[in-house]
Amino acid sequence: MGDEAYTYTVDEALLSLGFGKFQTLVLAYAGISWLSEAMEIMLLSFVGPSVRTEWGISDKQESLISSVVFAGMMIGAFTWGYVSDNYGRRMGFLFTALITSLAGFGSAIAPNYICLVALRFIVGVGLGGGHVLATWFLEFVPSPNRGTWMIIFTFFWTVGTILQAAVAWVVMPLFGWRWLVALSSLPSFLLLLFFNTTPESPRYLCKGDKTDEAMLVLTRIALMNDSSLPPGVLGSHSLQEDHASSSNVNLSESSPLLGTKTRNGLKVFLTLLSPKLVRSTLLLWLVFFGNAFGYYGVVLLASELSGRSSKCNSNLTRPSHLKDDASLYRDVFLTSVAEVPGLLLAALAVDKVGRKASMYVMLFTCCAFLAPLVWPQKEVVTTALLFGARACVTGSFNIVYIYTPEVYPTSVRSTGLGVASAMGRIGGMLCPIVAVSLVENCQQTEAILLFDLVIFVAGVATTLFSLETKGRDLIA
Repeated sequence: MGDEAYTYTVDEALLSLGFGKFQTLVLAYAGISWLSEAMEIMLLSFVGPSVRTEWGISDKQESLISSVVFAGMMIGAFTWGYVSDNYGRRMGFLFTALITSLAGFGSAIAPNYICLVALRFIVGVGLGGGHVLATWFLEFVPSPNRGTWMIIFTFFWTVGTILQAAVAWVVMPLFGWRWLVALSSLPSFLLLLFFNTTPESPRYLCKGDKTDEAMLVLTRIALMNDSSLPPGVLGSHSLQEDHASSSNVNLSESSPLLGTKTRNGLKVFLTLLSPKLVRSTLLLWLVFFGNAFGYYGVVLLASELSGRSSKCNSNLTRPSHLKDDASLYRDVFLTSVAEVPGLLLAALAVDKVGRKASMYVMLFTCCAFLAPLVWPQKEVVTTALLFGARACVTGSFNIVYIYTPEVYPTSVRSTGLGVASAMGRIGGMLCPIVAVSLVENCQQTEAILLFDLVIFVAGVATTLFSLETKGRDLIA
């Protein structure tokens, strides 16, 4: 017994290596994907009204341009999560970047409405894999400050939303929506350009019994961070960990609690709904739906409520797309800036207050900001309320992306996040119907009440989570 070499886990190795130059480069690469997805989502605020003007499409057709993106994201979220858990994180985000960039650029030259809708659906399929890069980055971060670093990672999303609003403000009046769509596809091309420099996750490699390859990655981290690995060797046997325990585990194999390696989609799904995970899984699906419905709804409301009150309170019959474009760009830009305080608040709370409390407080506060919009308000008040609502729902949405991978074991981590994200995409598909159709038909009261109800239910679901993951090591 005494002759056996000391073994350490991936968590212990990362703790010894610290957060340094290597993780910074991983953060930058993964962050580009988050920035890309944010730009593509924000694009929906500008493309719909412009296409309606150019091609004379109806309100429902305008809504479909947004809805098909979320439909594609729902399919992509599960698909790329499954690919990532079975063929590697790198394989997962390679195809997401390839599909997003090519279909995104193709959208800019779409000759007609049908082609545009089809290409935006394909863009959505690619965007559905954004969570793979979030999981990839998370698996390189030491556990004590994981929440804070993941909030910093999600800051790239905020940069993307602000950048898209600013670019639209400049590009749309001069060159039109096609140039904006083309420019929005550039970040995904950057991911392809630097793909060969990206390493595989050592946690994924250990799960696949590729301990030697995991050691090469950990050694590379040590060299770049000018640090050293713990004495001994990376363990080759997994230790059983109870779901409520916070002790370290070895990540070289799948957890015995949840079975062996995932081989097919049905087994993955059954794992997510196993007795140990079913409560967390179902609640996460509900919370993702509510966060996505609320977040994308607030994004679209910023454009749909801009100048809408005067139309609904008058006998004017002019088309709503003739509203003041400068007002639209300003309102969308200002509400996008709201994500900065939302992220800062989340960063302060996530590792101190905890994941659960941070989420439900922000969701309930978002409801409070939206409530006065049940009645039409002055433009400045509407913008201010949407600013506050967006700050809160942004903070909550980003924290649930941190919390979810911490709930699942390595063997189904990316898939678990992907399926939960897919449930969120259903919310994304439905919110354009509410934000565009109801508000276009002067049913602002009904639209806001529905948003408030869905977000409130998500807040209640958050309070029912049985697990607080603050400060815990990732599950094997």
